[in-house]
Amino acid sequence: MKRIVGLRTALPALALALLVSGCTTPPRMLQGPVPPAPQVQPEEVVPRLTPRMAAAAEALTRMAALQDRLYRVAAPLLINNAELCKDKARSLLGFTAKNRHSYPGEYNEAAHVAFGMDEHLQVTGVLAGSGAAQAGLRRGDRLMTAGAKPLPSGANASTLAGGVFGPLLAANPSLPMGVERDGRDKNLTIPVTRACGFGIELGNADNINSYADGSRVMVTRGMIGFAQNDDELAYLLAKGMAHNMLGHAAAQRNTGTINSIVDNLAAVKPDTSMLIGSGGIKAMPSDLDVAADRLAVYLLARAGYNIDGIAPFWKRLAATHPGTVLNGYVANHPSTAARVAAIEKAVAEVKAKPGSRKSVMP
Repeated sequence: MKRIVGLRTALPALALALLVSGCTTPPRMLQGPVPPAPQVQPEEVVPRLTPRMAAAAEALTRMAALQDRLYRVAAPLLINNAELCKDKARSLLGFTAKNRHSYPGEYNEAAHVAFGMDEHLQVTGVLAGSGAAQAGLRRGDRLMTAGAKPLPSGANASTLAGGVFGPLLAANPSLPMGVERDGRDKNLTIPVTRACGFGIELGNADNINSYADGSRVMVTRGMIGFAQNDDELAYLLAKGMAHNMLGHAAAQRNTGTINSIVDNLAAVKPDTSMLIGSGGIKAMPSDLDVAADRLAVYLLARAGYNIDGIAPFWKRLAATHPGTVLNGYVANHPSTAARVAAIEKAVAEVKAKPGSRKSVMP
């Protein structure tokens, strides 16, 4: 059976394995004891990829493509700004991993049949520029060992793996890992990368919004569609990172509400009723928004993104999806004029600073 590996390729047509039956001959009389018949092991019956399962696999493939784009755009922001993240910086390996149990219902079976996911954690994303990328870790690799310790598998593998990785990352500049790739064992040594420790999440909804709950930055599917290029997507990620670095969700007592929305929209099939009205999110005060916008300009400059397009992007967003659109970004961040003025001032500051990108400090 041909499978989709690493959530990359289009769905192939999958066929059931056929059971082969042997021919029989008429019985004949034998002298002496009759030898036992050879034991024939039945072939494994491969689950059939039903139309519903195929649709689920296509949905997972689309999600994976969007998540890949987010990781790619976020990578320089996370890695090049570790110095500015301070207490939010972490020692990271630079990859994400899931197994079939990471997906509910028919998506579980679709991940198994179409993508080859099983009980073991399988790499689903590698952060560009990270130690994992440098060591050659690939999407689709199955994680078997870390520091010679076997990694957990099964329904709780993701949670239990954190207990294995945590102490190893805290004590070592690099981590030996054993993976299975294309049916063969492979040993890698992954350098630890210092980076901003924010999760980068895809929101499975069509509203034009982005969320920051203090530890994660989420961009919705609708907002990704609105962004015309990777620079504009970077503006959204940098703004969310800045809010997290400045502790704005906690200051607004919005952490629990935004956390619930992020958890919900990260699901394969979220409950979109949570997006009715404002979703319970308090609008960001102008002074906090301005502070985050100024910091975001520096984060973007240090990551090598084009900072000239920041103000035009936010103007276009406000004109296209104004604050009257409930549960849209501008409704949650209404002070567009003050924000644009702060952005333009910060862009002028950055351009006036000498030195390399990484030496640019707010």
